[in-house]
Amino acid sequence: MKAVGYFQNLPLSAPESLLDLELPRPTPGPRDLLVEVSAIAVNPVDVKVRLSRPAAEAQTPVLLGWDAVGIVREVGTEVQGFQPGDRVWYAGEINRPGSYAQFQAVDHRLAARAPASLSDAEAAALPLTAITAWELLFDRLQVQHQPERSVSLLVTAANGGVGSILLQLARQLPHLTLIASTSRPETAARLQALGAHHVVDHRQPLAPQLKQLVSQHQLPPIRYAASLSHTGQHFADLVEALEVQGRLGLIDDFPPEAINVMALKGKALSLHWELMFARALHASHDVAEVGALLAEVARRVDTGALRSTLSEVLGPISAATLKQAHQRLEGQHTEGKLVLEGWPG
Repeated sequence: MKAVGYFQNLPLSAPESLLDLELPRPTPGPRDLLVEVSAIAVNPVDVKVRLSRPAAEAQTPVLLGWDAVGIVREVGTEVQGFQPGDRVWYAGEINRPGSYAQFQAVDHRLAARAPASLSDAEAAALPLTAITAWELLFDRLQVQHQPERSVSLLVTAANGGVGSILLQLARQLPHLTLIASTSRPETAARLQALGAHHVVDHRQPLAPQLKQLVSQHQLPPIRYAASLSHTGQHFADLVEALEVQGRLGLIDDFPPEAINVMALKGKALSLHWELMFARALHASHDVAEVGALLAEVARRVDTGALRSTLSEVLGPISAATLKQAHQRLEGQHTEGKLVLEGWPG
């Protein structure tokens, strides 16, 4: 089968940073689906792993990729609910070969049928960010569907893939007032179209802007904050902006010294990490919740309640187009999701 991988951690300028490969087709395990991959999305985690994970063996390449749509070709002996021919979507497991391959074996509990209303490219843009946004909103921050009062939710760096789906999910909860941050004024209209009631500029200190916004518009207090990027830079402002007993959710990486967790104590604030790979990585008792939430996301997409966050299809799945995608992500100026579809002839 065709695949794209690497044997050494190298910058994109190196010809061997990502390579077109021919590899054996994987054999599915008892709980696996063997999926013929038709479209993939590229995420910041792809770049992080490419720069940090060496090949375990000289002859075994690393295959990245944690967003895919494809057709089930085989099912393992313990698989329930799927059969060959099903069109599925998933984000897979970070400790197994990824979706930069024509065929991928994936635990069926992490997959669901893809939305019928979306093309392969449109659907591929969603799994990883949808899982992250859903778990961050409902499992980590524990936002309630029927609360006792109205509150506000702040989403920083909301213009990326996770923020784009998080705003859509949160806007369906009428008790939430949504405040989004961006570094570019021209993206404010996009964030409002995705669900944000108000937009602030995170190039400037957040706390004064948020204080003025809440006061000027008589907004409900900020109970929740989803910090999606540069948490170390914004941490003090987030602590100041949150109400007493508020909740702060994080997804980004930063040096431990970048935040002072003791600053949370005075307001009895709680800190919550989201890692969408955690359930699968540790074989948690509720790992099937991943597939279940993807099925619910697909249902909402097909009813028109959610839309794809696809921004651009770069071309077929190859080393050349994947290098383009990685370069764009390393520049940290993308909005929505970059997708690759099909394989070179």
